[in-house]
Amino acid sequence: MDEIPSGGIGIKLIGKIADELSYTRTSDGRNCLLIVKYYQNVSGQVPSQDSTQAGYFKRGLDVLNSFNWLKEQRTSQSERTSNQPLQKISLQVNTDINAVAQVLGWVEQLDNLPIPEAVWHQCKLATIEGFTNAVRHAHENLPLETPIELEITVFNDRLEIKIWDWGKPFDFQAKLTEKLPETSLFSWDDEGFTIKDVL
Repeated sequence: MDEIPSGGIGIKLIGKIADELSYTRTSDGRNCLLIVKYYQNVSGQVPSQDSTQAGYFKRGLDVLNSFNWLKEQRTSQSERTSNQPLQKISLQVNTDINAVAQVLGWVEQLDNLPIPEAVWHQCKLATIEGFTNAVRHAHENLPLETPIELEITVFNDRLEIKIWDWGKPFDFQAKLTEKLPETSLFSWDDEGFTIKDVL
């Protein structure tokens, strides 16, 4: 387990993966790390509007859209659809780095959902990084029995990962802006996260 990034590298990697990221103190004294990753649903095909018939239909919709009531109805229906979860899972584990295998097994129950493969791998990595960060940093001096809670909600267009810990809050934004050390085995570019070849 010593290969798992430490020293804040995990948070920086999560920052590279996430489309939205926040770390807030909750009313019950915990911290909540929220990781949001957007994607195009694998089965969702955007219909082409190149045909003449589609052009007539679009112009008709444009006229109707000038009426507020139709626009509001379409917006609220669209919001309801995108905010309707496909699946939601939760897990509570002790502050134990050896629980990584349990967390990964828990995440993999979502394997059958229509999530693009690259996004799916990034989200598994972000979940593991968030969990190990909570164990190694947030709960560093807390008893093993201190719970860490995880939740993943899958929507048609995004994944939301929440990780709650009982640690002391830290300057999350400052940690995100730190650069990865030159000696790090990890790098990030337009292709995504990679482990450098050291041989």
